Amino acid sequence: VYLETYGCQMNVNDTEIAWAILQRNGYARTKELDEADVVLLVTCSVREKAEQAIWNRLQHLKALKARRQQARAPLRIGILGCMAERLKEEILHREKLVDVVAGPDAYRDLPRLLAVAESGQQAANVLLSLDETYADILPVQTSAGGTTAFVSIMRGCDNMCTYCIVPFTRGRERSRPIASILQEVRMLSDQGVKEVTLLGQNVNSYRDLSEVQFQSAAAPGLSRGFSTVYKAKQGGLRFAHLLDQVSRIDPEMRIRFTSPHPKDFPDEASVLQLIQERHNICKQLHLPAQSGSTRVLEAMRRGYTREAYLDLVHHVRDSIPGVSLSSDFITGFCGETEEDHQQTMSLLREVRYHIGFLFAYSMRQKTRAYHRLQDDVPADVKRRRLEELIAAFREEAARANAALVGQDQLVLVEGPSKRSASELCGRNDGNIKVIFPDAELEDAADCGAPGRARPGDYVVVKVTSASSQTLRGVPLCRTTLSRAAAC
Repeated sequence: VYLETYGCQMNVNDTEIAWAILQRNGYARTKELDEADVVLLVTCSVREKAEQAIWNRLQHLKALKARRQQARAPLRIGILGCMAERLKEEILHREKLVDVVAGPDAYRDLPRLLAVAESGQQAANVLLSLDETYADILPVQTSAGGTTAFVSIMRGCDNMCTYCIVPFTRGRERSRPIASILQEVRMLSDQGVKEVTLLGQNVNSYRDLSEVQFQSAAAPGLSRGFSTVYKAKQGGLRFAHLLDQVSRIDPEMRIRFTSPHPKDFPDEASVLQLIQERHNICKQLHLPAQSGSTRVLEAMRRGYTREAYLDLVHHVRDSIPGVSLSSDFITGFCGETEEDHQQTMSLLREVRYHIGFLFAYSMRQKTRAYHRLQDDVPADVKRRRLEELIAAFREEAARANAALVGQDQLVLVEGPSKRSASELCGRNDGNIKVIFPDAELEDAADCGAPGRARPGDYVVVKVTSASSQTLRGVPLCRTTLSRAAAC
């Protein structure tokens, strides 16, 4: 089987789950497309551009499949994930190219679906589940020996933002039991993984209801000035409890999480307090804004105003000094005016994010926007506004990064720099890429024994220059996460 992943980090994790299931059932993995008997594409449906990449890829595979039928056993092609969920009929009937279609909750069924495809029939399962979390499937890491890993803690989403296809492709929100998550993180620690990112569509609404004694807890409050379209849920162990437990497993393992929803940082701020207190929980937070205009935010059903969002940003910065912020923005949403766009520009400049994910709006079928609103911002206006947002973001990110010049940063080494074999690349606590020369280093934790840094090592780097996306510096020494925190 040959696996190819498109889209978000959740899809990376889905690829690992699908591979774990296939491996149990006697499949071998190949990284060479020409060796494959089965090609599985794990797909994304969030934007039209993502889906178009899959249709283009299928055209390439069509030629490969035609050649294969003349040479040996026919090649089987499968579409997995969100696009399979959204476009099952079209995928199966368009040029009869695809043999297997499996939605995000149907990966357990892959061996049966592939067996049906072996007989020459098309096979599909796109049933969404109310309880499937793959809690008993320990994902097989796709990058063996890697320093970082993603751990899924929940699936689906209940927020029903008007622009978003996720509730329709991944179903309703359900959380994976804490015991299962801790088991996976311990396994990753034993394998030498040095950074884990907890994944979910809305991680800070996590709640484990797997045991009776977990079900009596009160529902948490929302952040001041925030609202939700769904009824507050009772009971369950919350995200702060999970974060506390995960961070205790390995003091040398960094913990990140994505993506939280701004509304789910309650006033007692236990999550923010944990980030501030624990040396191995990264001082970095993803706060998806989507727009800087209260009018557009209301049309998106985000549940907050511009003012409430900015209040939260100030609260976060007061609670976690030096925190690094990232965000998502959509430009050109239904009815967005030039004034709305300028408000988003000003929010971007006021907050000054280190990392940003910016996109032009892409109307998706099934969403509330598709049924209730008009996609009335012309494509050329969307492009122009997106270019302006990107330019403003880069300018502010460059300023934010420039403030780090002269400081020492603790960097987790990931490997050689893509541009130079004589340089190493890693990320600091704020998830910003740091490039530095590959040189002999003293080891601050081991009586000064010199040596070169390897992937998985922590290196103290003095920052000498910065751009909007990268820091550069000189390495000072190797160390450990605990020692660096103590210093």
